Amino acid sequence: MDVEKLRAILAALQGTEVTRLDWTDGQERLTLRMGHPPAPVTTPTHVTPISPVAPAAAPAARDNTFTVNSPFVGTFYRAASPDNPPFVDVGQVVKKGQVLCIVEAMKLMNEIEAEQAGRLTEVLIQNGSPVEYGEQLFRFEPV
Repeated sequence: MDVEKLRAILAALQGTEVTRLDWTDGQERLTLRMGHPPAPVTTPTHVTPISPVAPAAAPAARDNTFTVNSPFVGTFYRAASPDNPPFVDVGQVVKKGQVLCIVEAMKLMNEIEAEQAGRLTEVLIQNGSPVEYGEQLFRFEPV
């Protein structure tokens, strides 16, 4: 890869919330992981979010479950590739920080991590489906 291309990519990512980038251009492939994922940020209701800030896990309307919501508009993927198993299956207990899925936004593959531990009770989106900002992806019960 051309060093100037790499510098341009890094400059474009500077100051964003992106923590991982997978880039393929013909025979060239680049995977970047930068820093730690940011802590959740609460956005006042009167402000429209313009940066990809992960919303906190929202409590569900029924019983004591909670949901994990999409922090981006993009495409939902349950696995890293079509040949790989899903990151998490119904009934599985996940730990805080464990990767749950990928939301592809603007050709960037963004890993969505669990913000708290829980047992997956329901996958709310079909693999490969488009998702909106804040749309519920998974339902968990506390463990």
